[in-house]
Amino acid sequence: MLEEVMDRENKNTLSAEEIAKILPHRYPFALVDRILDYEPGTWAVGRKCVSMDELFFQGHFPGKPIMPGVLIIEALAQTGAVAALSLPENKGKIALFGGIKNARFKKQVVPGDVLELRVNMIRSKGPVGVAEAEALVDGKVATRAEITFSVI
Repeated sequence: MLEEVMDRENKNTLSAEEIAKILPHRYPFALVDRILDYEPGTWAVGRKCVSMDELFFQGHFPGKPIMPGVLIIEALAQTGAVAALSLPENKGKIALFGGIKNARFKKQVVPGDVLELRVNMIRSKGPVGVAEAEALVDGKVATRAEITFSVI
C-alpha cells in the first residue's frame, strides 16, 4: 500500500510524546507507540509494540494471550487520525469512527509482536474521510479494513 513512500529519505517521525499532542488518547487506550512516517492529510505508518503487560491480556485470553481484533482496528484508526489531525486546520480536533468495512483478520497478534500500522486516506468530503488500513506483523498482513471517520 505505502511501500514507495516508506523508503523516502526525509521521514516525518513522531514519538509517543508527540503523538499525545495530536491525539486525545491516553493510557491504557493510546495504541500507537511511534509514527514512522506520515504525510499530513494523506497517509501514516505507525508502530505498536505488543507487550504481555497490556491490560487486555488479563482476560483475552488467560493462558493464550491474543490481541483483540477491535483493538488492532483502533490502533489503525489512531494511526490514521494522526494523518488527519496533523493538518493545520484540524489542530485540536478529534477524529471519531464513522464505520468499519471489509475488516479481515488473517493472523493472530500475540505478545512480542510488533504491529506495523499503515493507513492511506482514499477520499474525503468535508469532515468525513475514508481510509484503507492494514496491520502487518513481520511483513505479513494481520488485519485489513476500510475505515470511515469524521473530524469534529
